[in-house]
This record gives sequence, structure tokens and C-alpha cells, in this order.
Amino acid sequence: MRLRPDQLAGHFCKNLASIYLVYGEEWLVAQEAADAIRAAARDRGHAERECLTVTTTGFDWSALRQLAASPSLFANRRLLELRLGEAKPGDAGSKALVEYAGHPADDAVLLISAGKLDWQMQKSRWFTALDEAGVTVPAMAVELRQLSGWIEKRFQARGLKPTPEAVALLSERVEGNLLAAAQEIDKLDLTVNDRQVTAETVMAAVGDSSRFSIYDLVDAALLGQPERTVRILHGLRGEGVEPVLVNWALHREVRIINALAFARSQRQSPELVFAAYKVWDKRKPPLHQALQRLSLADCRRLLRECARTDRIIKGMEPGSPWEALLANGLRLAGVALFKG
Repeated sequence: MRLRPDQLAGHFCKNLASIYLVYGEEWLVAQEAADAIRAAARDRGHAERECLTVTTTGFDWSALRQLAASPSLFANRRLLELRLGEAKPGDAGSKALVEYAGHPADDAVLLISAGKLDWQMQKSRWFTALDEAGVTVPAMAVELRQLSGWIEKRFQARGLKPTPEAVALLSERVEGNLLAAAQEIDKLDLTVNDRQVTAETVMAAVGDSSRFSIYDLVDAALLGQPERTVRILHGLRGEGVEPVLVNWALHREVRIINALAFARSQRQSPELVFAAYKVWDKRKPPLHQALQRLSLADCRRLLRECARTDRIIKGMEPGSPWEALLANGLRLAGVALFKG
């Protein structure tokens, strides 16, 4: 059975399935759906939690069978988590998942989390088996035309009453990043006493946010200021900013610079790139400045490093997210860290 994330609350009032598969490219939606499933399982006595993380190579799928067959040591009911990430099950994984779907553990709820699954994967035998035996929850990306509605509902869920102008302003500021929007709304929830949110309220909150912002970090890196980049990144870490949000901001700028570098190599006008990415005039000079320091090869390496950082943040690859972010910030600022 397939359910949207916003249908889970109603589903939990009636039932708790033995299997849940949460998949999709929208990190915040997937995370909150998984958290809701964990909370529902905990409320029904699934107090013990055991996790398996699938790596791209070398994962022993018999571990799932052994974990399901092992009785609980500390509780009557368990929550089993299988984290696929961007890994594909392969033949062994497909067989193990189909087998589990046919005979789920009596004392457990299995929560499987995965990244984006294309239509071919959704027609696979293992996906079909999980969908028939349990609940599949797609965490699809929120399109820009849907963003205002998503933000308005998020405001309302916090008991806030935004004006249309406030919703539009926040939509423009976060540029499609749900995590950034959620953090801004949570901040307003803590600071707005009368629950009324106007455009002026949003602007004031943005201005009073924190000592540093992800936008300060991006500006410092683009302008070739490595010392300030390091200082801001340490500040963001100390303020509890999520690494995924920092990586999103860096990755967005790197994509634009990569497109500019490619256009330069083809002797095309940068204005075509600026128009495609909807870059404001005031953002163009810092991007041009960064482009003077970085070759097309540098930009492509940076793109790969940002993707690697994303995998580290999601636990799919070993490493420190903050060290990876620091390295990428310095690379964008012009510090030569690339090997070879």
C-alpha cells in the first residue's frame, strides 16, 4: 500500500504495518516520515531498535535474515531499520527483501529508508513485494509551484497565521530548500507572540537570525576569503546548523559556477547561464570572481566532492561531514586541496 507522508498520521490511528519503505529525493520529507514511523512504533511498545546500513559493496544480506530471526533481549517488540541510501539491493538483496516480505518478523516493525528510486526500480520484484506486504512512502521533491502551499501548511501546523506576502517572501528566500524553510518557520514559532506573520516579520527574523548564515559562508568562499570561510563555518557548526543545509548552499553555487565554466569553454555568453539559474544581478560579481580562480576541471571536481559530502552526511560513506564541508569551502575559495 502506498501512502503520502501527510497520510501517515491517519494511518497510525488505525494500524501499524509490519513493513515500511520510505524513499525519495526530498531529505526533510523522508526524515520526518521516518521519524513519524519510529514514534508510532515506540508508542506501540517497539522499544528496542536495531539498525543495518547497506554499503554499495560487500553488504551481507543474510544479516537481515539473522536479525529478524534473533529474539529481542530487552523488549517484547523491536524496530528494525535497514538503511539503503543510494545503494541498490542487487540480486542478493532483492531475494532477501522478497523473503522478508513473505515472512516478516512477528515481534518487529521493519523500516527501510532509501534514496530516489526510478520507475524501473519501483516495478522490481522486491519493491512490489514490500508494497504488497507493507506500506511504501514516497518522499517526492516539492516543486517550486508547490512550495508556497507547503510553506503555508507548515506555518499553519505551528499555529502561525502568515500573510500571502510573508509566504511569498520566505518561498523566494529559501529557493526550494525545504530544510531552510522549516528552520525559518521553527524560529518564527519561537519568536512570534501574536502568531501573526507578515513580510516584515519574516524580514526581521532573517535579519536577526544568527551571527553567521549559510549565505555569509557562500559569499566568503566566492570572494576568495579562506580565513573568513573557516571562521564562518566554525560559527555555523557551533550554532547547530545542519550540515545538509550548508552542503546545499555550497553545492548550489558550485553547480552554477560549473555551468559558467562550461559556457566559457564553449565561448557562450554567461548571461544564458544566469538566466537559466535565475541569478540576481547582485550575485553575478562574486560568481565571476570565483570563475577567475577555477578551471572547468576544478569545478567538476568540486561537484563530485559535494556529492561525496552528501553521502557522508547521509551515512553512506565514512568521514566527517564538517571536515568535508570545510575542504569544499576552501576549494571554492581558491585553496588548492585537490590531489592529482
